Amino acid sequence: MEELLSGYGLIEGPTWLNNKGLLYSDVMFGGVYLLQPSGDVTTIVQHRKGIGGIALHELDGLVVGGRNIAYKNFDGSKTITLLDNGVTADAVGFNDLTTDSFGRVYVGSLAFKVFGGEEPKPGHLHMIDLDGSIHTLSNGVMLTNGMGFSPDGKKLYHADARDAVVRVYDVRSDGTVEPWQVFVRTEKGHADGLAVAEDGSVWVAMAHGARVDVFEKNGSLRQSIQVPLPMVTSVCFGGDDLRELYVVTGSRGGPSDKCGTIYRIHVDIPGLPVSPAKIAVNH
Repeated sequence: MEELLSGYGLIEGPTWLNNKGLLYSDVMFGGVYLLQPSGDVTTIVQHRKGIGGIALHELDGLVVGGRNIAYKNFDGSKTITLLDNGVTADAVGFNDLTTDSFGRVYVGSLAFKVFGGEEPKPGHLHMIDLDGSIHTLSNGVMLTNGMGFSPDGKKLYHADARDAVVRVYDVRSDGTVEPWQVFVRTEKGHADGLAVAEDGSVWVAMAHGARVDVFEKNGSLRQSIQVPLPMVTSVCFGGDDLRELYVVTGSRGGPSDKCGTIYRIHVDIPGLPVSPAKIAVNH
């Protein structure tokens, strides 16, 4: 496992940008950055803290989480709120997110401030449809984290770190979901960000577990990939052939409060491409 970059508080949202490099955020200290193949780092979004999820948008921009879900174009001239805390009575922000093959956005809301010492309260799973309409799909999510779709788009995987489970939902043709079932119960760590490979395996970052667990489609454990730092927060596939696994970490449990690190390891199974969001942003 190759260390590419370090010195961040809590890295999240790794997202591969074709021919450009790896996008990522720093939840604690703010910003979205681009790590280029040369090793150079460019700031894409300044200051904004709490970004736990990033998706590309087809209109030359990003969808980012945090205090709301917003579209931001790459030149910084436009910010449009797509989803705000009014979606439920108790939402205080949003964490990880993903897109389906149609470009709809799926995101989990938080009902408590994760870093504020508040008593945990359950949040929800939401979908932002292509016309911008909001659909609340599921509830009882104690700490919403990574999401990803199966290769055929018929299953949505959804990590709940505090409930020690990765959920799986059957997806209806309109993008809404059936009641969730247990995909895996997690141990010795908390299920955080996740990514799905071309063969349907699910790769889960195990926060406080110093590893990435790879699960077969039936939920059995295929392998565990050890990571040098304990706070493994998320993963994504990248590179020209999507055979590079990028693993990002936070600082908790490490030698300093700014030791969040990006690692890379080459894998045999290519990742599943994640479609850009196609949510209307013309308002």
